[in-house]
Amino acid sequence: MRAHATILALCLWSLYVWTLATPGLRDRNRNLKGTDFLHLYTLGSLAIAHRGADLYDINAQAALAAQRVPEAAGLRYLPTYPPQVSLLFAPLAYFSYSWALVLWWIASTVVYGVCCLSVWRACLNLRGSGRLVLVAAAGFPAFFHLIAWGQTSALALACFTVAFFLLRGNRQFAAGLILGCLIFKPQLGLAAAIVFAAIGACRILAGAALSAAAQLGTGVLYYGPQPFVQWIHTLRIMPGVLPLFEPRPYQTHCLRTFWTLLIPWPDLALSLYILSAVIVLALTIACWRRGPSVPLGLKYSSLLFATVLIAPHLTVYDLVMLAPALLLLADWLVGQPAVSLTHQVGTSLYLVYMLPLLGPLTRWAHIQLSVIVMVVSVWLIWRTCQQIAPRRTSRTA
Repeated sequence: MRAHATILALCLWSLYVWTLATPGLRDRNRNLKGTDFLHLYTLGSLAIAHRGADLYDINAQAALAAQRVPEAAGLRYLPTYPPQVSLLFAPLAYFSYSWALVLWWIASTVVYGVCCLSVWRACLNLRGSGRLVLVAAAGFPAFFHLIAWGQTSALALACFTVAFFLLRGNRQFAAGLILGCLIFKPQLGLAAAIVFAAIGACRILAGAALSAAAQLGTGVLYYGPQPFVQWIHTLRIMPGVLPLFEPRPYQTHCLRTFWTLLIPWPDLALSLYILSAVIVLALTIACWRRGPSVPLGLKYSSLLFATVLIAPHLTVYDLVMLAPALLLLADWLVGQPAVSLTHQVGTSLYLVYMLPLLGPLTRWAHIQLSVIVMVVSVWLIWRTCQQIAPRRTSRTA
């Protein structure tokens, strides 16, 4: 595994460095370096100018992006972030695009590294596998895409990582406060909201509601209520514009796009998405309802897989959120060799790690294999929970 991860890391990053090694802001493929970071940089520029009215105006943002980054002329992004996100990127917008992108790359790498290091240090059975964890983290395809796209998923990873440690310390309200920060990408908090509501974790839900309201309120205080109203309107029309939001559906890894790519009839695809999402959530809730006799690492891993699977929109860089699940499950596997499903769980982990590389093949096969393996992983975790703990009916986290 160390050899596989090392080869993968060297291939991915050497190819990316070669792709970026061009003068100017266009890479060898004529794509803008940083890709999606341009949209975040533009939002920060709007925040500096206090132009709340343009936060959801595609034309105004395209014009501003071309003005600040001439190489970006003609690029357009569908604005979906809530208003307060622009405030986060305002400090970076004071720099040139090149320097802002480098700083964001550094920040994302540091956040990813700290999260992986923190979870690894909590995995007692992996203490002797530090080099393997290091090269595996460096070669994780989701991390590569996070940097290549210049996206915000490291922030979601940080939320889930901190929440895990708070839950481990039985600080449920504080964990809810952290999970509520996911309102910047609300689809990533959907599974957690449903699971914790189902098990009656009121303190977690209360903390999340308070945190989300405070974050949204910051945007209202800065811009006034109108941008918030526009954001709500954007969410309402999102189902009709998702094809525009997903120009590369083969790079999405969730149940909705799995069925959309596989089934040519939209109504049937939607029905199958809802049905499969309900099954994944039911299995995850069943794991959490088994109480403290089931290790938190298993339950939390099932929650992370469910988060990815049921999200209405999830791109390859968002899979970086699975890094804690891969570490926690690997730690459990090493410490529990006698459980009958360890071989199957280990195989599923390897495939979850590697299969994002094959996403482009979905353009021809129309089957996103990573989604199938993640569903199987949830099922295996549920089966494992059945083996190691009796059924409980208490509604606690």
